[in-house]
Amino acid sequence: MNNVRRLREEQLLTKAELARMAGVSPLTVARIESGLDCRMDTQRKIILALGLTPSDRFKVFARGRGGRA
Repeated sequence: MNNVRRLREEQLLTKAELARMAGVSPLTVARIESGLDCRMDTQRKIILALGLTPSDRFKVFARGRGGRA
């Protein structure tokens, strides 16, 4: 699992707002929040849109999971 939903809600963002900020679709955000894997580039976009840095990756996404399965 990941912390995308928790972090998004803490910032009072909707899925659509986060998607727009990250340059991905709202469906992509929904899939990520449901626990599906995503590409490293998509993770980077989400992390930056949440106002974090790439070094904060493990605060957002679980360790040992990266890229598509």
